[in-house]
Amino acid sequence: MPFPQPLTPEERLTDAKKLLDLPRIVVICGSTRFMAEMAEADLRETTTGKIVVKPGCDMKSPHALWSDPAEADQLKARLDDLHRAKIRLADEVLVVGDYIGDSTRAEIAYARSLGRPVRFTHPEVDPDA
Repeated sequence: MPFPQPLTPEERLTDAKKLLDLPRIVVICGSTRFMAEMAEADLRETTTGKIVVKPGCDMKSPHALWSDPAEADQLKARLDDLHRAKIRLADEVLVVGDYIGDSTRAEIAYARSLGRPVRFTHPEVDPDA
């Protein structure tokens, strides 16, 4: 008689979210040039009952936390890792904006590799369409 395989961490997370009766979690992706549009998407998704996570830093805007170029590079790498963790946590991805750069393209590919559904505010920019 074969033994059942242990659940993967992703399967355990999915089960935990069901047991906790959590609303769907959507992660917002896109260029930080669209921070205002991300805020609007956050509002709209939240009012439909979803938990929303999105980028928390706009490194294109001046700030003391990333004023040193060497520290900014390290921070960017940490923020990229953090955003991938948000994608792993989420049930779906919403890509905001009418432009897809290299970072967003990589996030879309990562989300799809995990089987996350990906929606677009501007479907014409879907790199796989």
